[in-house]
Amino acid sequence: MNNRIPLLTVALSFFLLAGVIAWVAVTNSAHSGAPNAPTDSPNAVAQSGPGDQGSEHEADTNATQAQASSQQPGQSASRSQPDAADRAEATPKAFSPPSRDAMPDDEFGALVRKGEQIFTDTQTHASQFVGNDLQCTNCHLDAGRLADSAPLWAAWGMYPKYRGKNKHVNDYAERLQGCFRYSMNGTPPPRGDEVLQALQAYTYWLAQDAPAGKKLDGAGYPALDDPEQKPDFKRGKQVFADHCALCHGDNGLGQRAANGAVAFPALWGEGSYNWGAGMHRVNTAAGFIKANMPLGAATLSEQQAWDVAQFVNSHDRPQDPRFNGSVEAVANQFHGEYSMYGKQVQGKRLGANSSPSGAVDD
Repeated sequence: MNNRIPLLTVALSFFLLAGVIAWVAVTNSAHSGAPNAPTDSPNAVAQSGPGDQGSEHEADTNATQAQASSQQPGQSASRSQPDAADRAEATPKAFSPPSRDAMPDDEFGALVRKGEQIFTDTQTHASQFVGNDLQCTNCHLDAGRLADSAPLWAAWGMYPKYRGKNKHVNDYAERLQGCFRYSMNGTPPPRGDEVLQALQAYTYWLAQDAPAGKKLDGAGYPALDDPEQKPDFKRGKQVFADHCALCHGDNGLGQRAANGAVAFPALWGEGSYNWGAGMHRVNTAAGFIKANMPLGAATLSEQQAWDVAQFVNSHDRPQDPRFNGSVEAVANQFHGEYSMYGKQVQGKRLGANSSPSGAVDD
């Protein structure tokens, strides 16, 4: 009997020790926050107040870390690797003007439509201010809508601005007046004239939702790098014969339809832009040609664009409206390295025998 009591005591001690060990294990598991522990309920998050925002942010962080750790090696968490849809949404879209059928059907819409008519058929709707055979849309394609052809929607938000051409800040109305004076070789419409008002209304409408003061993609004409070879008259003449003469005529004076209307504009001569127009600069013309010509199939290389621009602008055209009696003085004051004005080409000094411009002082 005395021997049985110690054995019973030992057995009871082992049993109690096992129970203590099990209790300690359960307690540690509860405090350690096991990976498979259930998360807070949605109601708990929804009911958290301003003082709980830090804990909510920490829970989000822990959730992100748990998600990252569960992915295969080489993968990143979904938050740091947006899918294709997210990337497309984050990429800014190129600006697009409103469609023609979106013009408002009210008094303002009537003025907008008038502006579009003037722009596309300047010879009919603004003939009193035009001194050549051009339309506004000859240099600003698709009624001023096409990117990389000096679209109107990209111009509106950039004015007022300082222009080196006339050495002062211009508003948009004055910019339009300059187009009539130089590109149209005409007389600038006076402020308040319906022609000027309609063109402003049309431009404003095209530029709806475009940011002001920011140069948009497709604005103006592309700025080309200087060519590998210096622009060459002879090479340009061949480019013209191969790619341009079909529309603009072998003599570059344009072509008319059966009813007498101009079908393709003159590139030099009395019916073209004068020596003050921006297009007379070889670099400007090269950018326009590279992006847009031949019409509908702009396939020329940059070198070809430079060469044919040199060729086109090496022909005489109406005089610079700023002419003061001296080609040399005007060339030095207003014409830079990309201008052919005042230079000797094929034995003639360009500008020396130009017909008077159709513009008047404004």
